[in-house]
Amino acid sequence: MEAQERELMTTGVPSRRVSGFRFHDGTMHQLEVLKFLVPGPAPAICSMATDVTHQREVEEQLRQSQKMKAVGQLTGGIAHDFNNLLTVILGGSETLSEALAGDPHLGRLAGMVLMAAKRGADLTANLLAYSRRQRLNPRATDVNALVRRLHDLLRRTLGEQIDIELALDAGPSFAHVDASQLEVAILNLAINSRDAMPRGGKLTIRTAGVEIGADDARADAGAKPGSYLMVSVVDTGIGMSPEILARAFDPFFTTKDVGKGTGLGLSMVSGFAKQSGGHATIDSEEERGTVVTLYLPRVANAAVPGSATANSEGTRGGNETILMVEHDAMLRAHVAKLLAGLGYRVLVAPNGAEALEILRRNPEVDLIFTDIVMPGGMDGSRLAAAAWTLRPELKVLLTTGHSNAALPDQSDPAGKIEMLNMPYRKADLAAKLRQVLDANWCGFRSMSPTIPG
Repeated sequence: MEAQERELMTTGVPSRRVSGFRFHDGTMHQLEVLKFLVPGPAPAICSMATDVTHQREVEEQLRQSQKMKAVGQLTGGIAHDFNNLLTVILGGSETLSEALAGDPHLGRLAGMVLMAAKRGADLTANLLAYSRRQRLNPRATDVNALVRRLHDLLRRTLGEQIDIELALDAGPSFAHVDASQLEVAILNLAINSRDAMPRGGKLTIRTAGVEIGADDARADAGAKPGSYLMVSVVDTGIGMSPEILARAFDPFFTTKDVGKGTGLGLSMVSGFAKQSGGHATIDSEEERGTVVTLYLPRVANAAVPGSATANSEGTRGGNETILMVEHDAMLRAHVAKLLAGLGYRVLVAPNGAEALEILRRNPEVDLIFTDIVMPGGMDGSRLAAAAWTLRPELKVLLTTGHSNAALPDQSDPAGKIEMLNMPYRKADLAAKLRQVLDANWCGFRSMSPTIPG
């Protein structure tokens, strides 16, 4: 008789515990075993076992959901102000780097500041990706073409000790996804694979179309039935133990040395896949390597625009008049200087009410460049609505460093609202301004003054 059973016979107090059991088919299940005493002339112990595997999985999903919500609230609270600061730091350090290019010592210091600012921007983006609060720009993307474009970059990044193989689906490979964020996700996974192969190895990127049915979706709690394009990053590295594998997608969990990883790489990838309407899985065995797979919503073969970036024209400016609206004085001064340096005539306002007064007095204003999140009861979306009642042909460019500021897509019948996310650099600002100013403009039929911002 076990000690637990002897204690039960002595005290009569029921016992309950959960243990793992392997069934005949090889699957592991969590069983809750309840033991209680049946009194009588010949007392007996009765045992009841309940399979609580699904219950434990649901509880774990709830814990992960609560964790994601907490991280999301944290990032949502700091993202706006932090991205405002990063926009100033990026712009200032970029200007210093250019001005000090001839000074080896000071130029190097300015370059280090610029690099640190970029890392800060990447860290914020990763946090927003994990919490699914980053703003994505999904469109029909030829994933095979994207992977091929990344091939040379991966070779330079991973080094000669890593063999790279592309095993791309011969069929259509279009997914509804933010192409730039998918590039970042694949690069993150490739760097993780490189770190798992310190003595070299092989990295394979695969794509394939897959259909996930209802039964498959029930088997994988993160999946939904549908048609997906599968993107797998496979390595021959050291692999993961079951304990590490169970926490691989957790934010801030890392097995790397201090200072060599934030623990956000895999969680960012998982968050990005979920926000894109798909999901991510990971399989790994020690000394057998790791496979991370993204399932992205698949779309029919589509015409995809060329791969030229928005910055392909450089930092071309203009001579139009821009009304820039920003409540943060430091950021307002910085952006006004950038705009003036690009040749634009710049008018500034700290809030929506003053911006409307300036607009009434200056009919020559060609474009309003405004933050979405502003105090005073009139955010950028409401400012745009009020401005269009005065000037239906006026062009508007919105910006935000906030994680969950809602874009007014549903109230934009002409589909003309453009967005520039913070933090941005001078070239990003210049390219987006020319895109908006040079676009054919048909005006807006209506704009609700109660748009959420």
